[in-house]
Amino acid sequence: MSEQKTLSTRVVDKMYNNDPFSKWLGIERVEDGAGLSVLRMTVRQEMLNGFAVAHGGVSYSLADSALAFAANGHGIQSMSIETAISHTKKVLEGDTLTATAKEISLTTRIGIYQIDITNQKNEIVGLFKGTVYRTGKEWEV
Repeated sequence: MSEQKTLSTRVVDKMYNNDPFSKWLGIERVEDGAGLSVLRMTVRQEMLNGFAVAHGGVSYSLADSALAFAANGHGIQSMSIETAISHTKKVLEGDTLTATAKEISLTTRIGIYQIDITNQKNEIVGLFKGTVYRTGKEWEV
């Protein structure tokens, strides 16, 4: 388990360090693991839409990063092939969002993940589901 965690962290380090968009979002990595990722970020003014609520793409992008980190945490290069989100509650400037990605199913070629997005009150603000294709190619870390 400890060895796998080390691999997961090394893979996610490599991904995150080469991901300017996740850095721009202000994503903080809370937990890395094989099939697991917990990320946190705070919504800034420039992330709001014309209704003064967070653009839906903000929570989507946070969840998409959690999907990528969780899926690739096994050490096999994986990429999303289908994603969907349901926005369940509005998100405002200053809200702190946490995305928790959990592996639902894993085969040699396909992984399915559920990502719950919560605010600082632990209220669900979004539900994201992602399917990834596992290339079979190992990460070089």
